[in-house]
Amino acid sequence: MTEQPATPATRDPKSALAVLAVPAFNDNYLWLIHDGQQAAVVDPGDATPVLAALAANRLTLGAILLTHHHADHVGGVLALAAAFPGIPVYGPAREDIAGLTHPLAEGDQVTLAQLPLTLEVIDVPGHTLGHIAYHAPAAELLFCGDTLFAGGCGRIFEGTPAQMHRSLAKLSSLPPATAVYCAHEYTLSNLRFAAAVEPGNAALHQRIAADSAKRERNLPTVPSTIALEHATNPFLRCDQAEIATSLQESGRSTNMDEVSIFAALREWKNVYK
Repeated sequence: MTEQPATPATRDPKSALAVLAVPAFNDNYLWLIHDGQQAAVVDPGDATPVLAALAANRLTLGAILLTHHHADHVGGVLALAAAFPGIPVYGPAREDIAGLTHPLAEGDQVTLAQLPLTLEVIDVPGHTLGHIAYHAPAAELLFCGDTLFAGGCGRIFEGTPAQMHRSLAKLSSLPPATAVYCAHEYTLSNLRFAAAVEPGNAALHQRIAADSAKRERNLPTVPSTIALEHATNPFLRCDQAEIATSLQESGRSTNMDEVSIFAALREWKNVYK
């Protein structure tokens, strides 16, 4: 994806803001939130495509927003900070990230006056222990890094299944129309797994068709919405009988509490081909 140009921005109908997808590496999306002049970047794992997108769209970078410490999310921070001296770098207080200037935790707010945009910080441990997400209630935007994916969720590298399940519950409680901006183009792989565990979900099959058509045209499947994730994402549907039955019939789980179902789903997804 590094060779592709930045994807045309999706414009938030509730404000003057647009969100531009900047492809990087094999499957990352770096997000530029902008108003046509000023911009903030979310999870810039590579400075080069961000700088190119800023120049192509005649934007000035005013802030950097980080969700967690993995290199494909923070690798471009120092180069961008050097290109824009004094720029604030927001990120998780519980993670060691070079260049971080404004450590954040749940309950904190980030106000980007130049856009304008106010973001609420949500602690979402699981993928990493300090992972955070940014929710803009007025604009109905969510930037969730590697916690909630379109049709799936992140691997649990540092936390526990119970932590990740709680983190996803927080995100899934946001308003249904909230646009979900995750950090990777994993959607079709996630949806193939979802269809294996919940084959009777008609909304899921409709989504597979719609998102497959997007990828055939080399378009992102992100953002999705909280409503769409509720309807089709198995990791938010651990209360569904068909999912529990799939786990039982495959011999993957006999415990039917939601955390056990979630843990069994995540383990299954880890090895699913």
